[in-house]
Amino acid sequence: MESIHSHAQSSHDWQEHTLATLSAAGHRKGGARNAVVELLADQDCALTAQEIDDRLRETGRAVGRASVYRILELLTEMKLVQRIDVGQGIARYERHQPDGDHHHHLVCDNCGTVEPFEDPSLEQAIEQVSQRLSFAVDEHDVVLHGACSDCRET
Repeated sequence: MESIHSHAQSSHDWQEHTLATLSAAGHRKGGARNAVVELLADQDCALTAQEIDDRLRETGRAVGRASVYRILELLTEMKLVQRIDVGQGIARYERHQPDGDHHHHLVCDNCGTVEPFEDPSLEQAIEQVSQRLSFAVDEHDVVLHGACSDCRET
């Protein structure tokens, strides 16, 4: 389990890397972009654009919804944010760590809960498939659909 300090450092590193990458690509600094980057840096798992918009409003950093979508599109194109399609036309967004560190997702198709998970054996299996098929996997995401324990009990 990641320590609080290493999570905070990882978040800070991602935020600095993202802002530097945007600047180096010629993108001007902007309050809306900085607000979205700062919010994503503080998240442990993926959020929808609507959730990002709602959280920014809750903190008093209102950003136009269209701006949120444009910023997420730019960050995704630049591979600074990963877009995760969780089904039913829903996309979520989370930091794309420069060091490749990542997790996967469990999606409850009943209540919509999304839970992150890590599995070293799964990572090894993906690497083995890559080698066996002689295919260079640059990135991947695994989304498992089903029913969470709360929904299974009802």
